[in-house]
Amino acid sequence: MSNPPLQLSRGTAAYRAVILALFLAGFASFSLLYCVQPMLPELAHSFLLRPSESSFALSFSTLALAFGLLITGFISDALGRKPIMVCSLLGASILTILSSFIPSWWFFLLSRIAIGLSVSGVAAVAMTYVAEEVRPVDIGFSMGLYISGTAIGGMSGRLMSGVLLEYISWHHVILFLGILNLAMSILFYYLLPDSRFFQATAFSLKKLGKGFQLHLKNPQLCILFAQAFILMGCFVTVYNYLNYYLLQPPFNVAQSTLGLLAAAYLAGIYSSPRAAAWAQRFGRKHLLIFMLCSMLIALWFMASVHQFWILCIGLVMFTFAFFAAHSTASSWVSQTAKSQRAVAASLYLFSYYFGSSFLGSSGGLVWENYGWFGLSLALSLVLCLGIVLATRLQDIRD
Repeated sequence: MSNPPLQLSRGTAAYRAVILALFLAGFASFSLLYCVQPMLPELAHSFLLRPSESSFALSFSTLALAFGLLITGFISDALGRKPIMVCSLLGASILTILSSFIPSWWFFLLSRIAIGLSVSGVAAVAMTYVAEEVRPVDIGFSMGLYISGTAIGGMSGRLMSGVLLEYISWHHVILFLGILNLAMSILFYYLLPDSRFFQATAFSLKKLGKGFQLHLKNPQLCILFAQAFILMGCFVTVYNYLNYYLLQPPFNVAQSTLGLLAAAYLAGIYSSPRAAAWAQRFGRKHLLIFMLCSMLIALWFMASVHQFWILCIGLVMFTFAFFAAHSTASSWVSQTAKSQRAVAASLYLFSYYFGSSFLGSSGGLVWENYGWFGLSLALSLVLCLGIVLATRLQDIRD
């Protein structure tokens, strides 16, 4: 009689393969998603678009990702974790390669929608795979490495596209990133072990609907969902239109330098894993309010200075506070939901990416009519709403 399989533990070769595979998955999927952000001015010039219209290249992708997150996790319950993630990565990479040859703006947007849907298959399933296959004591460390992969992927996609745009066209940048991530997707397929603890369950829309209803009746969870909308919406809007702002006088920043702005993500990669310890020390509610206030202060700092490198200090502060606030709010959701935590997490991520899409695009209308100062004022009002809502949260320590 054979012994039952054991969950993976740190230090084993199989565990290292899983961690490397999931890091590659996070890197590949989010570099493809966010690579278009530094090239928004180039897209506007190429397709004769307004800034608000060029932002659709990112907003439509994140909107598709938001809706995909609501169902892909449950589809994987029926079809399996690895097949969904492999198909998602391969699909996103191939679609990115094909999008580099598309001459029409609206067909390009359709390809970006399809890429967003594909990426949702990784975002919704990766953490579930870890929870099933890795020993409970190692889950936190494993998920932290996956999240680091997504953050580094988002940063690298922006960095590479921003720097490469100085030398080659945006078509070739997208083609290069698509081929690079296709290679990563193939490597992911060979590295990631098949699920050993997965048990298929039938997909049920009725069960899914009941889960949504349960969590949307919880006022605390609704506030946290609103925080996700506000945090990501403000964050993406700043990064979308800061590029346009810095291309103008008195900055006149080169395109390759704009790409380096993504290095501010390093501040977020530092703050995100440390937020749990800060929340334990100061309380989640106090930490969330403090980070929202820090984002507000950083926003006005960026609006009031006219030297590039000084403005970058404000961007680093803004990014640091955003990641800490997001880490605090997202972990709070899983601890607040008493049942069907996967549904609660899906609703949080839906709000997160819906905020990215809605505020990321509507912020363009404010930018076109009122400039950077007007956009900063509008986002300040949104952040103030987030602060007011955060005061109504109930921390266990209160």
